[in-house]
Amino acid sequence: MRTKLLKQKNALKKRRITRVRAKISGDENTPRVALFKSNRALYAQAIDDVNGITLASVDGKKEGQKVNKEAATEVAKIFADNLKAKGIEKVVFDRRGDKYHGVVAAFADGLRDNGITL
Repeated sequence: MRTKLLKQKNALKKRRITRVRAKISGDENTPRVALFKSNRALYAQAIDDVNGITLASVDGKKEGQKVNKEAATEVAKIFADNLKAKGIEKVVFDRRGDKYHGVVAAFADGLRDNGITL
């Protein structure tokens, strides 16, 4: 019974991700920032969808950060520095099916506070 519920939950998440991705796309000038949040780690990467390459990335686990609002702000600061080093000032935010509150909103606000336009 539990596996059936997990499969249904995963299928619904996949539908949300697909729905969001149908509306946004990144290119070389304005890459898509895909945020992945689990219970243990926070990962983000800037993706050029036209060429299919990752321009910049950050791993919150390697930075020694947990998954909470304060850590999301710190990871966003590090990621913003990586983006600025690559000459990227404007991005498109992909929340990957997560609700825009809590850690996800803190990450987005952290990018905005460090000079990246969403």
